[in-house]
Order: sequence, then C-alpha cells, then structure tokens
Amino acid sequence: MSFTDRSNGYEGISEDFIAVRSADANKAAVKAWASSLPKNCGVVDIGAGYGEPLTSVVVETGLNVWAIDAAPSMVAAFRQRFPKIEIACEAAETSSFFDRKFDAALVIGLLFLLAQDAQRQFIKNLATALVPGGSVLISAPKERGSWEDILTKRTSYSLGAETYTEIFAQNEFDVLDMYEDDQGTHYYEVRKR
Repeated sequence: MSFTDRSNGYEGISEDFIAVRSADANKAAVKAWASSLPKNCGVVDIGAGYGEPLTSVVVETGLNVWAIDAAPSMVAAFRQRFPKIEIACEAAETSSFFDRKFDAALVIGLLFLLAQDAQRQFIKNLATALVPGGSVLISAPKERGSWEDILTKRTSYSLGAETYTEIFAQNEFDVLDMYEDDQGTHYYEVRKR
C-alpha cells in the first residue's frame, strides 16, 4: 500500500517550517480581518499548521476557532499549543469542516499549494461550510503562474486574480477587496452571498 501525502509535502518538512515561520508573517492582515468580525463568531482556520502566529491572532480577537491541517505532525504541534481548540487532520479540499457551518474562514498560505483542480474543488467545498454572509480571508498571488515551493520543492500554482474571481463568483462568493501587505502577500477578502 502506498502512502498518499495529503499535506502537499508539509508533513515531511514540518520541523523546518516551524523553525522558519516568521512571527510577523501575515499577522497584521489577519488581525485587521479578524477584528472586523462579530465577537464570538465561529471561524475555521484552514491550513492552520501549528497555529502560530495566525490562530493566536484570531483567538486574541475573541473569536471561536476550529482548525484544519493535513499534516499529522502540524496537528500534534497545534494540539500542544491550543489544547482547547478542536483541530481535524484532513486535506482542505476534502474536509468535512466538522459537519457544521461557520461564520468565517481563514485560508492563508494554502490555496496555491493545491493542484489546480483541487483549488477549484476546495473553493466549492468551502462555500458549503459557510453561512450566508460568511467572510473569508484567503491568500494567493494575483499573477497567474507556477513556482517551486522553497521548503517542499513541489510545484505551487496560482490561477491568477481574474480566474480566482470567476471561481469565487461561480461558488456564490463576492470579492469585497484585494490587497497586498508589506511583505508582498496578496489577499482576497470574500463574502458568501
């Protein structure tokens, strides 16, 4: 029986990822987004990794958090940091999303790791996991292209802003804003109709 890596290579490099993950990466954008949400709303952090720094930011704003990551070692590290937060070890594109609906979803540093068809499937599935009016903050480059992931050495794919906007629209999401932070990360803030 062969092993299928649902984590897109991150299980094999989790220790390296934890060692190099910047404490400031994406933090300002996530804090601004999370602060705009109603207190105590339910947020799912998809591709949560070991939870730092982004899950911490969401928790600090007073939101109720659930988490998903496909790398067992990341999930184990997350559970050590956040023993009271429920986390599922499953692939984002086939997640059950805890068989519930969420008010918001955070998807940072994940989408472009998925194959192109899997990105489309993930966005479709994400739409089923959100209540009407649900907010999503998602990161992906605005330019279309592919590149080698620095840590996993696997190919990452950006479908580009125009295609992402079309996929969001096809799945009942409206793009409210697109912007970049000072580190060059491109964000899409979308809302389910």
